[in-house]
Amino acid sequence: MRFAFGLFTIALSLSFSLPAMAYTETPVSNGGTISGKVTLAGKEPPALAYSLITNPDTDFCGRISTGTGWRLVDEFQVAADGGLQNTVVFLEGISQGKPFAETGPVKVTVEDCLFAPWVSVVKDQQPLHIVNMDPIIHDVQIYETAPFGTRVMLHRPLRLNPFHPKDRIKDHQHKPGEAMLDTVTFSQGRKILYLECGFHTYMQSWGVRVENPYYAITDAEGNFTLPDVPEGVYSLVAWHAGMGGFLNMEVVVLANKTAKTKIEFQNPIDRRMAHNTMSPNYRYGTEVLEKEGAVYDIQTTHETQDIHNPEHGGSTDPHSSH
Repeated sequence: MRFAFGLFTIALSLSFSLPAMAYTETPVSNGGTISGKVTLAGKEPPALAYSLITNPDTDFCGRISTGTGWRLVDEFQVAADGGLQNTVVFLEGISQGKPFAETGPVKVTVEDCLFAPWVSVVKDQQPLHIVNMDPIIHDVQIYETAPFGTRVMLHRPLRLNPFHPKDRIKDHQHKPGEAMLDTVTFSQGRKILYLECGFHTYMQSWGVRVENPYYAITDAEGNFTLPDVPEGVYSLVAWHAGMGGFLNMEVVVLANKTAKTKIEFQNPIDRRMAHNTMSPNYRYGTEVLEKEGAVYDIQTTHETQDIHNPEHGGSTDPHSSH
């Protein structure tokens, strides 16, 4: 892994972020800017695959699937030049600077058995607002993770949306149900939260805790910009859901100047296991399913997903909004 800063190249190792420090909001004059690009080196890992048959609500959740009974979760959205989308980049070691923007609660929407957005930036004690747009029940499970252990932050049913006509699951209009309200509360310095559905294992989302307003989520080309940074020396940190730990580098910011950076993740690990690796056959054959009365007519009415093949190009992003 390496970072390029101006004319300097800095070798780094994968590590965990620095301890948080108190932050004071104050006007910034003659601030500098950090702009850069996050890229992925090496072969892009294939998407995770989850059998719709071994999860409930198969007919409904199959609206987004491969057409062969699988729902894909692609952690990596990579541009042609390697630009890595959905990487959270933020500063640490900064004690004062511009105020936080008024962002309101952390908002998560459930639609077609999909959490959106795929990644969020959150503050400790920030309100949480989750809305179910589906006519089925989901089970919200939020964990805060760290090298020293994982802790349950929240576990609560997300009631079905009552505004959809019954027996019309496949052709409904998405309407918001009553929001589930709570608070994001981190402990022991943890910085990463993971959101999943206890009923539908392919429903996943992530959150990164920040202590100051100097953060960004990379765009489709892997680009990011952090403006209005007070002159000083800071730690620039990058995190991506498909990689373990954090990358960090020292960055020097000068008044009214732009520091250009390049952040490169290398050798991503293929994190698929047997239960989320797509194969031509299910664990249970068709005859067994028919005998048990579990015959499914899975119609991909909303989006047909494809495994990304670098040789043929093209990739489906199951984390985009619908």
